[in-house]
Formats: sequence, C-alpha cells, structure tokens
Amino acid sequence: MSVKWRTLVLLALAELLAMSLWFSASAVTPSLMDRWQLTAGQASWLTMTVQVGFVVGALASALFNVADIWEPRRVFAGGALAGAAMTALIPVVDAFVPVLLLRVGTGVALAAVYPVGMKIMATWTKEDRGLGLGLLVGALTVGSASPHLVRGLGSVTQWRGVLFVVAALAVISAFMVLQFGRLGPYRGPAPRFRWSYMSQALRHRPLRLANFGYFGHMWELYAMWTWIPAFLAVAYASAPPDSIVHRIGPDRAAALGAFAVIAMGGIGSLVAGTLADHWGRTRTTIAAMVASGASALVIGLFTNGHPVLVTLVALFWGLTIVADSAQFSTAISELGEPAYMGTLLTTQTSLGFLLTLVSIRLVPELVARIGWTGAFAVLAIGPAFGSLAMWRLKQSPAAQQLAGGRG
Repeated sequence: MSVKWRTLVLLALAELLAMSLWFSASAVTPSLMDRWQLTAGQASWLTMTVQVGFVVGALASALFNVADIWEPRRVFAGGALAGAAMTALIPVVDAFVPVLLLRVGTGVALAAVYPVGMKIMATWTKEDRGLGLGLLVGALTVGSASPHLVRGLGSVTQWRGVLFVVAALAVISAFMVLQFGRLGPYRGPAPRFRWSYMSQALRHRPLRLANFGYFGHMWELYAMWTWIPAFLAVAYASAPPDSIVHRIGPDRAAALGAFAVIAMGGIGSLVAGTLADHWGRTRTTIAAMVASGASALVIGLFTNGHPVLVTLVALFWGLTIVADSAQFSTAISELGEPAYMGTLLTTQTSLGFLLTLVSIRLVPELVARIGWTGAFAVLAIGPAFGSLAMWRLKQSPAAQQLAGGRG
C-alpha cells in the first residue's frame, strides 16, 4: 500500500472511531428515557445538544481559521480526546441536565474532528478527491452507526458500558491521527489569519450554491439518523408474531436495523465518490437527493405490518441519504482558495448542522400530529431544495472547476 492510501485508510478509520461519539447517547436513549423519565421531545436533546456544540465549535474554528493555521492532526487528536472524556463522564454524572452540558461539549470537540479530517484527506487527493472524501464520510457514517450495533448485539448489556466502549474508541483514534495524520502534497501555503474569510462561503455565488445543496441534504440527514431507530421500533412492533423480529425482540431488532440503515451510507459514500470523480459532482448529488427524497416520501406507508418492506426501503434510504455528503465538501474544496480550505469546510459544516437543530426537533412534533408518513415527507423538502441549487451550479461557468471539468 502506498503512503497515500495507507494515510487515507488510517485517517478514515480514525474518523470512524472518533465519530462514534456523536450518537453514543442516542443509541442508549431508551435506557436513559426510562432512567430519567424523559419525554420524546426531551430525549431528542441528547442528539440536538451535540449539534449545538458542533455549530458553536465549528463557527469559532472557522472564524479564527483554526483548521488552516494550527497543525490539523493535533487539532483532530485534541478534539477526539476531549470528546472521549466527556462521553465517559456521562455514566458518572448520571443526570439529565448535566449530561446535556457534556453533550454540548462533545459537539464542540467533534468540530475539531470532522472538518479537520476532511482538510487532511483533501491534501492527499486531487483527481480522486471525491473518492477520498467519500471514504472519510463513509467512515464517519459507520462510526455514527456503531453505538447502535454495540447495543443491538448485546455485547455490552448496560448503557454505561456502551458509553465507555465508545469513549475508548475515540481515544484510540486520537493516537492514530497523531501518528499518521500528516498533511499531503496538495496542501495550500500557510495562510495569514483572516477572520472574515468564512463569509466567502455565502458571498461567492458558486460556493453559495454548493452550500445550499449541502443545507438541503442536511435538513434530511440527521433528522433521519436520529429518529430511524424509534421509527423502526414502531414498525417492528406490528410485525407478525411468528416473524424473526419477534424472535429477537422488536427493540433489539430496531437497534440492529438502525445500525444497518445508517451504515449503508458508508457504501453509498464510496460509490458516489467514485461516480462523482468520473460523472460529475452536480449530477451525482442530484441523483442521490432525488433517490433519498423519494424514500422519505414512501417509507411511512409501510409502517404497519410490513417489516420486510419497511426494512428494504430504510436500507435504500440509508444508502442514498449520505451518498452525496462528501461531494458537497469536495465541491467546496475545488471552488475556494486552497489555503483557506479548512475554514470553508468548517463554515459549511457549521451552518449545515445549525439547520439540523430545526429538523431533528420538528420530527417528534410532526409525528404526534400527522404520523410518521407526514413527518418523513417534510424531510423530503430538503433534497428538493438541494437538487435545485446543484442544478443551478451545474449550469454555471464555475462547474468547470468541479471534478476536472465534469461539473
């Protein structure tokens, strides 16, 4: 294996391990709801507070050009270690409000992991940058799904054990990046501090359109990832008594199903990365958003008594919903100044995750009023908006800067 691909694979593995922190509390939400007597709305804050922390951390990082001025591998490692410490403290604190503060801190820490990892990965790739970032986002996706697997397999039967395992994985990722996370040959020159550069993300029209595509994608993505375990639990509860769902238990089946659905995005990210490098970023992202939006519109129709159908649609939704994610980031890296790539990527992710606060909190309210079918249909608004933005980018002269002129 070449130095380049050894670095990319190990960086992706480190990202997988560190990003397992994101949904660590969400994976054990049923246990925490029973223990702390939480409503569904309160439980949603176990994920939303991570989004809040991530937005705060990413905006501060973008404002001060942290990913471009500081050594990225040390920033990544520091974030992973801080997030691990705060996740390991959750079983010690064992109270709802203090845990929310720890989750905010975890989000701030992860703002030093995800966009910084993309910056490192981008410096090792050029013609195959879509595949490189697709590998990284695929790893992030599997990492986000991994707490559901730990819980579903029952290898760690208590919620405290799940959190301790996830924290240990993040510690391992920090040491991996310190050892193997050096910047590659396509790094930009060391920039001067420019606090105003993050505004380029919305002032420059091509960057704005790529970011609008990302915002539409994010409206759907994290709301689906957050609530698909609860949806599957409801769908599996109505499965026939002789089905495999009831043999292994609806709750455990929902955890395993949620892992499979979210982890499918890892495959989607790799496929879309390869496709985008050869077919174009705008075409690939539009195709992925059309497919995921269609899944959002129909999956609720199979809630009652159709465990096989609902699982198949959910797996397809999981495959397509994150397939386009890396390509928005790749487009940003191709349209902006290389020296400030980290700042632009951090700005993009911070604003996108800010939007997820609305859609994550909206889903349980919509479910209570119009059911799962209507709630998921509202998520399809995001891919529709994002597809329009990417179609407009495809028509612009700036499309020649994407994927070696393929748009």
